[in-house]
Amino acid sequence: MKITSKKQLLTAFDRLFDRASNKLALDCTEEDRAEARRSFVNRFEYALEALDEIDLPAIPESAIRGMEESIDDLSPAQVAGYLATGPLVLQVQKLIKTLVARAAEQRLIEQLVASADDTYGGN
Repeated sequence: MKITSKKQLLTAFDRLFDRASNKLALDCTEEDRAEARRSFVNRFEYALEALDEIDLPAIPESAIRGMEESIDDLSPAQVAGYLATGPLVLQVQKLIKTLVARAAEQRLIEQLVASADDTYGGN
C-alpha cells in the first residue's frame, strides 16, 4: 500500500503534536487530538489536496526527529511567541493576498495602457 504525501504529513503532524503536548505537559484527550488534526487539515486544506496529486519522496525519519528535537529545545518564551504569532499569521496572509491582488490589477492596467492603439494620437 502506497502512503501518500498527505498521509505522511498528517502522520508527522500527529507525532509533532504529541511531542508538543508532552513538552507543555498538556493532558489531551483523543477528542482534543482529533480536533487539533481537523484544525490543521482545515488550515492547510489546499496544500494537502495538492499533495495527493503528486508523488514526493518520504519525509526522512531524521527530519521528523529533528523537528521533534526542536520542540524539546523550545523555551517558554519561544512557545509564547509561537502562540502569539499564530493568529497574526492568518491576518498577514489576508493582507498579502490583498497586496498581491492590487499589484496584479496595477500590472494589468499598465499593460492595457502600454498596448493601447495610438495610431491616431490616442486619448
